[in-house]
Amino acid sequence: MRTEVEGNNSYCEKVFESDKYRCCESMDKVGMYDVQPFTKARQNITVISKEGKSRLNVHALIEVDVTKAREKITKSKGTIDVSFTGWIVKCVGQAASEHKQMNAYRLGRKKIVLFDDVDIPIPVEREINGEWRLLAYIVRKANEKTVADITKEIRNIQHQTIDASTEVLGETLTRLERWVIHAPFWIKKLGVRLMRGRGLSKKKHFGTIGVTSIGMKGRFPGWVIGMGGPIATLVAVGGIMKKPGVIDDKILIRDYLHITITADHSIIDGGPLARFISRLTELLEIGYGL
Repeated sequence: MRTEVEGNNSYCEKVFESDKYRCCESMDKVGMYDVQPFTKARQNITVISKEGKSRLNVHALIEVDVTKAREKITKSKGTIDVSFTGWIVKCVGQAASEHKQMNAYRLGRKKIVLFDDVDIPIPVEREINGEWRLLAYIVRKANEKTVADITKEIRNIQHQTIDASTEVLGETLTRLERWVIHAPFWIKKLGVRLMRGRGLSKKKHFGTIGVTSIGMKGRFPGWVIGMGGPIATLVAVGGIMKKPGVIDDKILIRDYLHITITADHSIIDGGPLARFISRLTELLEIGYGL
C-alpha cells in the first residue's frame, strides 16, 4: 500500500506484516518508522505544560536523606500498607499547611488567596486501549490524612474501572467540564488562560500543590525540571542514589532523594520558599507520618 508523504511527491510503503512503514524514492534514507496519532490526552498535556510559560517560575533543586524513611516503610510491610509516593504526598501536604504561601493562587490582579486545605494532584498512569496515559487524580485535604489513608486512596484509584473518555479520576465531572476536556485544542487553551486569575476555580479543578514522581517509573539518577503548569507549586520527585553522608561525625552510605520544587515567583518570595523547603526536608528526613 502506498501513502503520499506530506509536502513530497515520494511515497511510503506499508509493510503489511507489521504496523511500520518503509519510505521509498527520495525519502529512502528515513528507513522504517511508526505513525501514531497525536491523541487528545497528549493535547491536554500540551495545554497544561504551555501554561507554565506564563508564570515567573523559580526552581529549587534539593537532595534529601530518606534512609530512615525507607527503613520504616520496609519494616511496615506485612502490617500496614504504605507507599513511598503516598508518604511524599503526606509530607508535602503537612509542610504546605504550615507555609500557606506555597498553597496559594492569584485572585484577580490585586489579591492572593491562601487555602487551608492542601489538595494535591498526582499523575496516575493507566493503560487504555493499548495506550499508556497519564490521568489526573487529586488527593483532597492531604494535610488531614494519614500516610495509610493516602496510600489506600491511590491504590483504589489505580484499580478504578475506566474507559477512553476518562481524564480525571475520582471526580464527578459536570457536563461543562466533560465538554471542555474533550473540546478542540484552542478552546482548552483559552479556558486555561481565562483561569489564570481565578484562584478559587483553579483550586476546585486543579488542586494546589502538584506531586509528580518520575523516579518511581525506573532508574532515574537525578533531578527533573517541571514546567509548573497552572498549579501553585510543583514538587517533582526524581531518583534515589546511594551516596556518602555525614551522620554523627561518621561517614555512612545513605539514600538521597532528588527533588525539584517549582514555585510561582509572583506569589512566593525566596524567604518563604526557603522556609517551606527547610520544613519539607525535615519531615522527609525524620520519616514523618510513618
